[in-house]
Amino acid sequence: MTQPPDNAAPSDPLSGGRAAFRGLVRYLQDAAARPGPQDLRASDADRDVVITLLSEAAGDGRLTLAEHSERSEKALAARTLGELAGLTSDLAPPSGQPIRLYPSRSVTSLFARERREGRWVVPSEFPVTTVFGDVVLDFREAILPGKRVIIYASAFGGQIKLIVPSGVAVEIGGRLILGARSVRGRRSGAPEEPRTVIAVHTKTFAGSVRVQTVRAPRQSRRPRTR
Repeated sequence: MTQPPDNAAPSDPLSGGRAAFRGLVRYLQDAAARPGPQDLRASDADRDVVITLLSEAAGDGRLTLAEHSERSEKALAARTLGELAGLTSDLAPPSGQPIRLYPSRSVTSLFARERREGRWVVPSEFPVTTVFGDVVLDFREAILPGKRVIIYASAFGGQIKLIVPSGVAVEIGGRLILGARSVRGRRSGAPEEPRTVIAVHTKTFAGSVRVQTVRAPRQSRRPRTR
């Protein structure tokens, strides 16, 4: 009987599936090892927006003066976003929370509208999918995890729109079938070094992925005491 050469390809038809499964397991393990949004370190700006809501709640009677004092002290001492979010969870609906910690990294819209806006925590890598729906990702006040964010954008008969502030660069590419892809925004003045790059890998069929660059909102800073 003739033996196959040593360098012959394996005949196991399941080898490709096993490799894909191992890749999925590694991805899930890596994702589980990453700190969740609630574990990320809070900044002074994060503490400021929480204290602003606490002051508003004390002003309209939702908090007593004692409760306001106690929560404000905890806000100033908070080290993570999870600690800050817990101080306002009973003061506003999810859409009105100053720190928004979404439970899922992915964003999915099926015949509906999904939106991420305000001071939400952006995962370093996440999928966005719409099927005859509308997804808006507003990064103007978002908490970005680092120098690079990767988005896997899939639009089937729907639209995905990114709103990014100046100073955040967008790289966009991928497959496009009977769809549209565009980047528009501010181009005046000398180009600045981007503090973050958002890489968008698109897969569209009769859908669109659009990016709009706008001026970043001004954030008022008030005196703070510890």
